Amino acid sequence: MYKERNKDDLKKRLARIEGQIRGINRMIDEDRYCIDILNQIAAARAALSKVGMLLLKSHMRGCVTSAIKEERSEQAIDELMDVLTKFVR
Repeated sequence: MYKERNKDDLKKRLARIEGQIRGINRMIDEDRYCIDILNQIAAARAALSKVGMLLLKSHMRGCVTSAIKEERSEQAIDELMDVLTKFVR
């Protein structure tokens, strides 16, 4: 899995994203300009994508590497490809 330092970083990033989402909700309540809301949505999506990439990197360095060493590479690659297909949609 990922190291404690990485876990703390991921949790901080997710807390910021949570704040961004609350801010978007508030903007909608306040009838803010649509373009401003869309820009905030784009920023939140980019931040969430970054969290996903960090998790993928950690998974590849940890779980996939272990699976290859244990001669379970085909299974690990299939699993990784499935999740990448979902992630890039």
